[in-house]
Amino acid sequence: MHAAPAPETLAVHADPAAVDAAQWNALLARQAQPTPFMRHEYLRALHDSGSATPRTGWALQWLTLHRGSTLVAGCAAWRKAHSYGEYVFDWAWADAYRRHGLRYYPKLVVAVPFTPVAGSRLIAADPAAQQRLLPALQALAEADSLSSIHLLFGDDADLAAAQAAGWLQRRSVQFHWHNRPGTPYADFDDFLRGLQRDKRRKIAQERRRVADAGIRFTVLEGAQIESAHWDFFHRCYTNTYAAHGSTPYLTRAFFAAMQRDLAAHWVLFIASGGGTPVAASLLAVDAVRGHAWGRYWGCTRHVPCLHFEACYYQPLAWCIARGFRCFEGGAQGEHKMARGLLPAVTPSAHWLAHPAFADAVARYLDREGAGIGAYVDELRERTPFRAPAAG
Repeated sequence: MHAAPAPETLAVHADPAAVDAAQWNALLARQAQPTPFMRHEYLRALHDSGSATPRTGWALQWLTLHRGSTLVAGCAAWRKAHSYGEYVFDWAWADAYRRHGLRYYPKLVVAVPFTPVAGSRLIAADPAAQQRLLPALQALAEADSLSSIHLLFGDDADLAAAQAAGWLQRRSVQFHWHNRPGTPYADFDDFLRGLQRDKRRKIAQERRRVADAGIRFTVLEGAQIESAHWDFFHRCYTNTYAAHGSTPYLTRAFFAAMQRDLAAHWVLFIASGGGTPVAASLLAVDAVRGHAWGRYWGCTRHVPCLHFEACYYQPLAWCIARGFRCFEGGAQGEHKMARGLLPAVTPSAHWLAHPAFADAVARYLDREGAGIGAYVDELRERTPFRAPAAG
């Protein structure tokens, strides 16, 4: 006789502590595009630190599917009262709802708060388990009368599943650096030699201005980043938001959790002048996959060109020295192309409960998608790299 299949159980959790960390991380590791930002420790830190909570407009709806006691699928979703911290912009959609006397918020977002990084979102042990998640999300949205669901920065499997379920597809553009295939760059100068002459000269001028200002960098990796370093970084981080008249998303308690639970995934660049720290930039890394993400930066005093040095040139030199494959420079920023980062399409998927608005948004996305395609083609024609030598 064959044993009866284990019963499947769908559940929604408002507290990360209700989800088994070891099972979640083990399932994440099996996905096509895992990132540190989807680890249980990262998601829990967002919640426990007060960074992403109902008070800040992020109410966790962590969906899990178990077979018996084994976690076989799940996704971190958030009931949102606004569109801040997502980096896939739907303000115009919200305004259209408002003008027609309809409520756009709250909505459901499947994403990592404040983190515009592509990666696996619908994590699952097999396709059958993954296919259970999208109907469950829709049922969750319908039961709570939510206007829509937004799956942001998913991987190919996520987007394919959403498309098969009839969700709308959207594309945006970021700028990523990739190491030279076949023969990785030997060092930063080797990378520069591949750029067009005017780009090389501009970078050299910017780096010279920083060096002439007496700025020197200290690079700290993992456990080398001590509490005092995190304190200084957080001061710089909050300064960046204050300069734009806004409030930082992440609390100091969040970074304390990173130091305690995910130290191996961080690299900190501290710039000093005259022996005094004046700026810091933070890099998230996955050493196993050779992938790095530029995350945050800030300074205590202005130094010309220091932003470029701290956020691009120092991280790129570090990535090259360690043979990393990819460095993502964050959301948007066409100026990054001049520094060797090339356009990359980042997709999202959307489900809208209102049929008429779903049709209108579908037509809008068709037009927007054509524009994005033309924009990316134009950008790729403006490559900062030299043409390969003939013969």
